[in-house]
Amino acid sequence: MTAADTSAAPEPKGRLETSTKLFYGLGSVAFGVKDNGFSYLLLLFYNQVIGLPASQVALALTLALIFDAFMDPLIGYASDNLHSRWGRRHPFMYAAALPVALGYMALWNPPHWDPQALFWYLVVLSLVIRTFISFYEVPSSALAAEFTSGYDDRSTLLSYRVFFAWIGGLSIQFLAFAVLLKPDATHPVGQLNPAGYARYGLIAACIMFVAILVSAAGTHRHIPTMRPPPPRRKLTLAQSAKEMRETLSNRAFLFILASSIATAIAGGLVASMNGYFNTYFWGFSANQIAGFTLGVFLSAFMGLALGPRLSRWLGKRRSAMTLLLLAVAILSTPIILRLMNLVPANGSPVIFWIIMVTSILGTACAIVAGAMSASMVADVVEVGELRTGRRSEGVYFAASSFVSKAVSGFGVLGAGVLIDTIGLKTGMAPDQVPLDVLRHMALIYLPVVIGLYLVGLLLLFGYDITRSSHAATLRTLSEKGGEGASRDA
Repeated sequence: MTAADTSAAPEPKGRLETSTKLFYGLGSVAFGVKDNGFSYLLLLFYNQVIGLPASQVALALTLALIFDAFMDPLIGYASDNLHSRWGRRHPFMYAAALPVALGYMALWNPPHWDPQALFWYLVVLSLVIRTFISFYEVPSSALAAEFTSGYDDRSTLLSYRVFFAWIGGLSIQFLAFAVLLKPDATHPVGQLNPAGYARYGLIAACIMFVAILVSAAGTHRHIPTMRPPPPRRKLTLAQSAKEMRETLSNRAFLFILASSIATAIAGGLVASMNGYFNTYFWGFSANQIAGFTLGVFLSAFMGLALGPRLSRWLGKRRSAMTLLLLAVAILSTPIILRLMNLVPANGSPVIFWIIMVTSILGTACAIVAGAMSASMVADVVEVGELRTGRRSEGVYFAASSFVSKAVSGFGVLGAGVLIDTIGLKTGMAPDQVPLDVLRHMALIYLPVVIGLYLVGLLLLFGYDITRSSHAATLRTLSEKGGEGASRDA
């Protein structure tokens, strides 16, 4: 640990009520449900059930993601500067609920159109869902930097957010595999039964709608204590773009952003390929996959408990790097052992428990690493304010939100290319897939995933905000009349 991390420099103390943490975190259930569906189920559904080539599904989601790259910063900038009686953030949050829910329900109930029309159906709905989830996620995430400026308090607050995102995603995934995706006479493999996906879409949409509204309403009472927007200014488009560029050119932010992009693409590839590995590589049934999902609930609770403690013990950067390395090692080991013929054949109870244990431990490490990265973004806000004179929580978290959505975008793109490359045909039953195809899948997947995670880990060395430097920034702002060390929530 560096001297900077162990410094006894004073730090503001947050006084966030537990109810605030819960309401703030609860909204991320919507993002967790959406991201779980896009990452784990969407490629499998549109490719193996609907019949679109995997590369076309990946292309549709990538087109939507490119549009997102432009929309998210605009939403963040707008939420930083909005003047309304409901503050800067909440009008966007309320506006997101209904479009997100309707779009998500329609996504899993596609019409019986030809492949070309279905491709554009997928593109349009992905655009709608991504845009309106940004209407909620970007302003809501930005509240973390307003609720408290404490180094460790932010770790705690964002650990709640990551926790609820995982709980939301895991809950709907467990429901899908344990209850909804059931085999029948026509579909002996439950994961390939289209009726289950239609019910899944309706239930998931309702959960997202309720989570967004409850979170927005639960944090509404804090609007009077939030920072007001800057004075109204008449800015040209060029001036607004210049301000966003100045904000995003922060050195620490660029390193955490680049690291997050690499790890998000890797995480998206892992998530998108998870269904293929569980179904084809390991030969698990829908009920067994539901069992893994139930086990990973433990990972979310482990992450909520460990995140704040590791932040205080190791600091955020070192915690993120350590846990990221552990996650890669743990989650890759079973596949490596299978390639070396060092684990029992499929169908053995030993295989089930190997995957269960490694999933729980590896996912817990990934959850903590994700929470630390989000908290590191929050700490960039004051550095940016000191440099530019502007509070830009929305812009910073907009870029972070885009990276989070890259999990399902670029991850599905990579998975789609991989599936088409190895020649896994649509609608194939697990026992029909040649062993060489599965081996080829693992041999391409492993080096790409491990390489991306290592790139993300190395980039974290460029993030230079520590506990003591954060405290010094707050003191300087306090002396200038800004956020300062005296601010608490």
